[in-house]
Amino acid sequence: MGIVSTIESALTGTTDDTAESEPNSTGAYWCDDCGVRIRDVEVESAGLEHDDEGTPQCPDCGAAMRFERSHADGCAC
Repeated sequence: MGIVSTIESALTGTTDDTAESEPNSTGAYWCDDCGVRIRDVEVESAGLEHDDEGTPQCPDCGAAMRFERSHADGCAC
């Protein structure tokens, strides 16, 4: 990393490493019964069961989870 990139990263608060290592999330799956939240990009790695329609099931209670899209800020929170 050159001096210009270092200064730019310090001023903008971004790094190239972060942008490449984290996949873009479009939302999260929520369990309305127990409040469990799992980002859409983490569903596969969490190994969740899916119902007949392909919706992930809550790892705690087994209920179908609800998908909620993230807002324009890029955060699936």
